[in-house]
Amino acid sequence: MLAYVIRRLFATIAVMAVVAFFVFSLLYLTPGDPAAVIAGDAATSDDIKRIRANLGLDEPFLVRFGGWVWALLQGDLGVSIFTNLPVTHLIGQRVEPTLALTLCTLLVSVLVAVPLGVLAAARAGSWSDRAVMAFSVLGFSLPVFVFAYILITVFSIELRWLPVQGYRNFAENSFWDWLRHLILPSIALGTVYIALIARITRASMLDVLAQDYIRTAQAKGLAPAPVLVGHALKNAAIPIMTIIGIGIALLISGAIVTETVFAIPGIGRLTVDAILRRDYPVIQGVTLLFSAIYVVINLLVDLSYMLFDPRIRF
Repeated sequence: MLAYVIRRLFATIAVMAVVAFFVFSLLYLTPGDPAAVIAGDAATSDDIKRIRANLGLDEPFLVRFGGWVWALLQGDLGVSIFTNLPVTHLIGQRVEPTLALTLCTLLVSVLVAVPLGVLAAARAGSWSDRAVMAFSVLGFSLPVFVFAYILITVFSIELRWLPVQGYRNFAENSFWDWLRHLILPSIALGTVYIALIARITRASMLDVLAQDYIRTAQAKGLAPAPVLVGHALKNAAIPIMTIIGIGIALLISGAIVTETVFAIPGIGRLTVDAILRRDYPVIQGVTLLFSAIYVVINLLVDLSYMLFDPRIRF
């Protein structure tokens, strides 16, 4: 087990090294001269030279990359070109809304999708199975921003049950006021995720339910619930955990769109603003942060396999 954990940790470090290299290369892979793009059309050659010096573009690539990595190891993601504030400070200001939205979406999605997938597999071919599959197809087909505007139109504009946009700080507001600003964004963001997890759960459960030991458990007279949860779901957990980890990428990309539609001042909104302003240090910092979160979550998913498959532990 220890050898497996060490191998996964070294693999994660290698992946993060490659990610860091490509994130830093964004500044050099951008079409045209980044300094000229940042300076604007009215800039003089001296302005462009000054920006190039501030960005370190006048230094060799490897020298600049080495200095960036050294600063990164000390927790320094650079300084924003436009606000002149540290990137870590800007991310720290926006992390709560994104974290709240992501965790709420993840919790709701797993609690809804896994039971839906189990129900569809247990009643394969029935109307409930077809309803779950129809929902999965609809969830995959409907873009996040389209579903978000539908929810806003129905529940905010027509019924006036929930706010249209915005976010309330958890520490400074009541729990209900904080939660009601997350309900619509979480539903809009979680629809695709629920459809993905439910579909994979159904497929994995159908495969397990066809095994001989499931039929043996049923022949021994075990109730349907213990068979589904204690035998089938546990043995179908690895594909489900895998798709939950992979689906984090959907949450990360979808959070950018969702925060823009609902005017949530999170990291996704910060990313959009940085792209529009060509604020390369912020773009690099946010991209590296999202990549690190995705890699770490997949590492945790890999390690969780040991809980479900004893062969990995031994």
